[in-house]
Amino acid sequence: MSLLKMKPQHPHSKRPHHKEKAARELSAGGVVFRRLDGAVNFAMIKDSYDKWTFPKGHVEPGEDVEEAAARETLEELGLNEVRLMEYLGKIDIWFRDKFRKKGKLIHKDIQYYLFEAPSDAQIHADPKEHVFDVKWVPTARLEKMSDYPDMVPIVDAALAVVKKMR
Repeated sequence: MSLLKMKPQHPHSKRPHHKEKAARELSAGGVVFRRLDGAVNFAMIKDSYDKWTFPKGHVEPGEDVEEAAARETLEELGLNEVRLMEYLGKIDIWFRDKFRKKGKLIHKDIQYYLFEAPSDAQIHADPKEHVFDVKWVPTARLEKMSDYPDMVPIVDAALAVVKKMR
C-alpha cells in the first residue's frame, strides 16, 4: 500500500461535502512590491482571519478585473499609486461569509495581479477594510510569511516575474 501526501489547503478552501448551494463571487487582488536601496520587498496584510496574505476584494458591476485588483490593492494598503505589471493567476476558495452574507456558503474565484509601488511607498492598516496590520516583507521571507498554502503558485509567479526584472 502506498501512502499519498496531500498538499495542505487554505483552511477555507475545502469544498463542503453536503449539498448546500454556494453563492459564486469574483474577487481580484494584488501582490505589490517595491524596490528600495537594491532590495525588493513585498506588501502583506493581516486579514480578518488573523492570517498574513495579500489584498483582494469584490469586482464591482461594470468594473474590469484589473481595475478591481488595483482599487482593492490601493484601498487595503493605503497606497496612492501602483503600476500594473503582470497577471499572476487565479485561486478559488470556499468559506462562510463573515461580513456581507453572514453565514452563507461562498465559492469565490480570485484573480491576482502583480503591481509595483514607488520605492518610497508607505503602507497603512485600515480595520474598516478588514486589514489589521501591514508590513513590507523581504523577498527571502515572502513564501514563509504567506499563511495560505493555496497562495503558493501566486507567490511563486510573483517571485519569478520580479527575478526576471533584476
